[in-house]
Amino acid sequence: MNDDAVALLMCPHCGADLESDGTQVLCDRGHTFDVARQGYVSLLSGSGGKIVGDSTEMVAAREQFLDGGYYDRLMDAVADACVDTRTVLDIGAGTGHYLARALDRAGATSVGIGLDVSKAAARRAARAHPRITSVVADVWNHVPVRTESVDVVLSVFSPRNAAEIHRVLTPGGRLVVLTPTDRHLVELVDDLGLVRVDENKTRRLGDTLAGRFEREQRTAVTYPISLGHDEVAAVVGMGPSARHVSADDLRTRVEAMPTPREVTVSVTVGVYARAAATSTAAE
Repeated sequence: MNDDAVALLMCPHCGADLESDGTQVLCDRGHTFDVARQGYVSLLSGSGGKIVGDSTEMVAAREQFLDGGYYDRLMDAVADACVDTRTVLDIGAGTGHYLARALDRAGATSVGIGLDVSKAAARRAARAHPRITSVVADVWNHVPVRTESVDVVLSVFSPRNAAEIHRVLTPGGRLVVLTPTDRHLVELVDDLGLVRVDENKTRRLGDTLAGRFEREQRTAVTYPISLGHDEVAAVVGMGPSARHVSADDLRTRVEAMPTPREVTVSVTVGVYARAAATSTAAE
């Protein structure tokens, strides 16, 4: 646990500030949270949420695929928005790859908090970078981070609660959102019958952020990658389609594909400034 990052957290039960004694994270009202031996802490409040966390198998697939460098351009596009930044919060941090790249770009004194509802993801993120503090949290309901305390929030292929993100950002802070277009991995969608990206995703994103954020820039990142069977299985296994097909069925379909398979990576990276005025409606 990084002490500077822990100081940005707040108790999910009472909202008090938190500090770490090395083995626990605790508040002055007696609430304590054990730091797991893998280096993460759970700040789940105990209430049910809308988001289902990634399984151990999904996290392993994501680690395998991202370690292969296929999404390095996406990581760089996100990290470019974090230059000379003191504090970075990744909501839905997954394996921590994007946050680690952002911290390298942000500078040697930067600190990062990675939030994810999946314990398997939190375990991996805790070792992704020495300046990452990894936290299990339901970011849809509540972000256990102090108000106006972080400079940049990342949302990469993840759901987002616009009201909570606005709350935790400093005045002048930025939200960086990476979303897939309807061309993303389209060849695999067609070959394997995967979950399709909503063609109206960008418009809906703008609707959810309206009143709280103002778009500064939007960048399209599109390029081809060449994948073998193992890589295809990994990229499918790390995404939402993994919840709708068994591992054996997926392997059978993948092995029937020609290899290598040329696949399109297509995303949009948007940078949004925190607006002073806000809507009170929940997202």
